[in-house]
Amino acid sequence: MWFLCVFYHRLLDYRRPEVESLAELFGAFGGDGGGEESPSTRSLEWKLPENHHIDSPFHFVSLPSEEIARNIANRSILVKGFYELWGQGSSYEELEKAIKEFPDERKLPYLTSDSTFRITVDSFGKVISFQEQNERIQGLNYIPFMGRVDLRKPEHRFWLIETDDYGSNNGLPPVVQRTIFFGREVGAADRKLLPTYQLKSRRYLGPTAMDAEMAFLMANQGLAQPGKLVYDPFVGTGSILVAAAHFGAMTMGADIDIRVVRDGRGPNCNVWSNFEQYNLPMPISLLRADNNMPPWRSGLKEVFDAIICDPPYGVRAGGRKSGGRKLLRGTVGPYTVPEEKRLDHIPSTAPYSLAECMHDLLDLSAKLLVMGGRLVFFFPVVREDGLTNAQFPEHPCFTLIASCEQILSLRYSRYLLTMVKTGAYTEEIRESAQKRHLEFKENHLKWLEDGNLHSAVFSPADSQEALGAKSNKFDRDSKPKYRGKYV
Repeated sequence: MWFLCVFYHRLLDYRRPEVESLAELFGAFGGDGGGEESPSTRSLEWKLPENHHIDSPFHFVSLPSEEIARNIANRSILVKGFYELWGQGSSYEELEKAIKEFPDERKLPYLTSDSTFRITVDSFGKVISFQEQNERIQGLNYIPFMGRVDLRKPEHRFWLIETDDYGSNNGLPPVVQRTIFFGREVGAADRKLLPTYQLKSRRYLGPTAMDAEMAFLMANQGLAQPGKLVYDPFVGTGSILVAAAHFGAMTMGADIDIRVVRDGRGPNCNVWSNFEQYNLPMPISLLRADNNMPPWRSGLKEVFDAIICDPPYGVRAGGRKSGGRKLLRGTVGPYTVPEEKRLDHIPSTAPYSLAECMHDLLDLSAKLLVMGGRLVFFFPVVREDGLTNAQFPEHPCFTLIASCEQILSLRYSRYLLTMVKTGAYTEEIRESAQKRHLEFKENHLKWLEDGNLHSAVFSPADSQEALGAKSNKFDRDSKPKYRGKYV
């Protein structure tokens, strides 16, 4: 069944991957994705309306049933709604002709006299006044609505959505011609979720707390659901685990800083209080653990259904690993903390480069994820001349199924990478992954090591570049009107 999928105009690169992940979660590909078909070949069929830009909020998508479309829309963060399209056109005359040609057997069950309905007029890139909305609704009198209008809780909701040639100065993707859609709502998003979990009302926050919208997107990419165990090895204040717990998953986290996971800012302001605030199930455990030297026993295998995290990459906060400078240099040897000091002891740490962190994260995930489990994490990229030439870390056990860019500045962006475990972890795989890591590190040495990413992002511009930027500061015509990936 083909549906009109209308997205919110946000995080453009994340929209289709989120729908495809939720389609797998709700069984659109048959079962739970554990069949013979490779994860890299499982994808939905998409089509763009004629003359529409790839970044347009309007897309057609093929799904097996209305129930799956409704489930996806209700849980999605970026889908505004799914609609059974009754007609579209570049004018209201074309729209009327298309609606009249739509089969009566698919229209009449929703137009009966014992039903209630509501028609909503919406637009993209333009404003339609209340009077114009009423005029457009009155213009639909050729549709034989027999039921009663109910604006609060109608049985059937219909949408008239319009977009037009709104020019090129508003930062929106270009539109070639006017398009009008009319359809029946199949499912709509629940946008009350984000205000409920917004960070400004969260009890316990840190400088790198994950934004609620992004945390829920990550949980959707990780297929968080009841009966699944989700692990975050860089848990911090627990934003990602809060999102996973909202969707019913069991959660578990770790952090190298014992003060974060144990103490917080007091007994009523810590990671646990964030879960209490939303009446969510508490994490199974929060560990003081080092991603570089994980505490798991050697025989432990495949316990997590998803590992979802935001590794430290040194822009807002640098990564740390156990050891301390003197211990790593060999100036002092390993020591044992006296029993009377063990409770309040803060272990020494040393800088933890992003390259090393990526290798350790992939190795840990390959060992502890179940087959078909997902690894979801952010990876930073330096932009040069406003463009990215991203090469992502690889591992023989994983297949990359989605990479979504979020542009943060002219010099810096980050990708949300979603990987599926498709191969078993063996000693041979470990050695192969180590070779890939060394090659990856050599190719990215200039900014993957500690401190260099921060320098690349925040170093002052070249004086010639600065002079050029200053001279063009007010030259608006020299700047692109729309910044997107597919201009």
